[in-house]
Amino acid sequence: MTTSSGAVPGAADADAARRAAAPTSLSPSRAGDFMQCPLLYRFRVIDRLPEKPSAAATRGTLVHAVLERLFDHPATERTVPRAKALVPGQWDRLLEAKPELAELFPRDDAGAGLARWLAEAEALVERWFTLEDPTRLEPVEREFFVETELDSGLRLRGIIDRVDVAPSGEVRIVDYKTGKAPRAEYSEGALFQMKFYALVVWRLKRVVPRRLQLVYLGSGDVLTYDPVVADLERVERKLLALWEAIREATETGDWRPRPTKLCGWCDHQAVCPEFGGTPPVYPLEVSPGRRGEVPGARAEVAVETAAAAALRPAEG
Repeated sequence: MTTSSGAVPGAADADAARRAAAPTSLSPSRAGDFMQCPLLYRFRVIDRLPEKPSAAATRGTLVHAVLERLFDHPATERTVPRAKALVPGQWDRLLEAKPELAELFPRDDAGAGLARWLAEAEALVERWFTLEDPTRLEPVEREFFVETELDSGLRLRGIIDRVDVAPSGEVRIVDYKTGKAPRAEYSEGALFQMKFYALVVWRLKRVVPRRLQLVYLGSGDVLTYDPVVADLERVERKLLALWEAIREATETGDWRPRPTKLCGWCDHQAVCPEFGGTPPVYPLEVSPGRRGEVPGARAEVAVETAAAAALRPAEG
């Protein structure tokens, strides 16, 4: 087998080809990756390149686990001390599932780094109690996996942190963020993930969520939005445009980098052309009908359009 560039793949490339598969669904995270940088999307979804765990992302996972498990306890026991007491045990569970996370905290400082990190996680958990009262909440779903297929055939999927349902039947979708709330001019971009979830719930249950709520534990802010059908229809159109761009890149094998300030935090600089690197051999077959096209031209336009649409304030 030869690649689209005519090169003969080696053993490593053959192994990558066995792992690789064309994308079949879209999640909020992967949609965000493609809008941020199509090449990043390729590295994560198609090449499946490994990434180093980060202390910040792992802390977010830990805090989410604690807030989920707290609701296993009766309402009267959902207290700050109880929640903070869950932190060490949930950290042990994370380590058991992913032993490589231990590398985040070298043992040469007598465990001081880990202790500080756990204390930061406890502080985020404690701040949550100033934003919501868990004794008055009885979530219908926690860490709720949702999936639906649109009429177009596009499959959407994701995991919702919490779903609340009022006695009246009104639905609230809640997502915890361990970072700080964005400035007002960027709030629409922050709500993109929530509108994605609302679209999936609407398509699955034929119910438009009454409220979307982002709880920012890093800054102590709560961002809410009440969607309407027109919002969700716009989101669906944006996702269809985005998916068409992903299909374009998949079939042509052209995944263009999109340099931004976020490049400084990317794990894949060594294989990124923007940093003098060379991407791995493309592991998928390029569609014969797409050979000779201007590489990535339509995909690039679609990315720009979808990204702008996702960040544009909703009309009306």
